[in-house]
Amino acid sequence: MSSNETSVIEVDGLDVHFKTAAGRKVVAVDGLDLSVKRGEVVGFIGPNGAGKTTTIKVLMGFMQPAHGTVRLFGKPAGSISARRRIGYLPEVALYYPFLTAREALRLYAKLTGIARGRRESVIDELIEQVGLRGRDSERLGGYSKGMLQRIGIAQAMMNEPDLLILDEITSGLDPVARHDVRAILMSYKEKGKTVFFSSHELTEVALLCDRIILLDNGKIIEENELEQLLVKEPLSLEDYFVRKLGHKTT
Repeated sequence: MSSNETSVIEVDGLDVHFKTAAGRKVVAVDGLDLSVKRGEVVGFIGPNGAGKTTTIKVLMGFMQPAHGTVRLFGKPAGSISARRRIGYLPEVALYYPFLTAREALRLYAKLTGIARGRRESVIDELIEQVGLRGRDSERLGGYSKGMLQRIGIAQAMMNEPDLLILDEITSGLDPVARHDVRAILMSYKEKGKTVFFSSHELTEVALLCDRIILLDNGKIIEENELEQLLVKEPLSLEDYFVRKLGHKTT
């Protein structure tokens, strides 16, 4: 894969291996090559266990690969210069239940390095963006999963990052919460930002993405721009998924 100044993510020959308790080697990601350009919204799709979360952990620098190179904005994955430009939300995010939403966002603002004099205005804007106006003084312990996802998205967008990396962003959410999360991400896309998110819920992918990368058993099965795919494959995205992989998404 050639370097491109418009590339936000570049992955070349990524291999990630694990060992089981019995000492058996498991290949979680197998020779992965992918590229994401500035301003794209890319859905990283595949069944549970396909290697999506493992790949994202490598992108964030949380795991080291067995082989391959991973660069974000031309910098090594996990480097400080790369992380400063990324907003990240894991599949399972944990929060201090005794904090209010505003208190939690103040903590994130401090950790992000936002100047004290700007924090409240930044937090006000984020609360408005994610639809928590009037609920920001409530403790997180009483929040629904959908409301907690809004907090997660707010912290991910805290420093107006150039890239959002989101792992299973709509998993377990009800239809109303999914709609609201989708609207938040669409507004982010309209700013020309890049979004890379994993999912096995294909409706969300079809409504959000410019392009999909289909992963199974740690390998890319296919890459397609969504519009071209739906013209070429006149069937639902879920039927396409099943046809390609031979099994359902869950």
